[in-house]
Amino acid sequence: QVQLAESGGGLVQAGDFLRLSCTASGGTFSRNAVGWFRQAPGQEREFIAAISGSGGTTLYSPSVNSRFTISRDNAKNEVYLRINDLQPEDTAVYYCAARYNVLARSTEDEYDQWGQGTQVTVSS
Repeated sequence: QVQLAESGGGLVQAGDFLRLSCTASGGTFSRNAVGWFRQAPGQEREFIAAISGSGGTTLYSPSVNSRFTISRDNAKNEVYLRINDLQPEDTAVYYCAARYNVLARSTEDEYDQWGQGTQVTVSS
């Protein structure tokens, strides 16, 4: 059973960038598609991006612009989310989640394991 831990969040200024990491332990990581989600204060959790087990396929939310890039390094058991030009509206808790399936998907209920989240706060 894969376990996930997010890192890389923090307090940044508008215009900065961050690379969030999702580190997995247990299981064979290349068998897990991974998605990134975020939940802003007072809002529902929303899908950002997902990547297939091999890393060959990526999926992005239509509401996400090119500032977000998902990637993975299976040798390190890590998936990354790079966010460029951070804006105050990007303030949220960011979660990674894994599927027991290699195919990337965009809905929460298709994910089996979740990390605890990492806080990103963007000041204007």
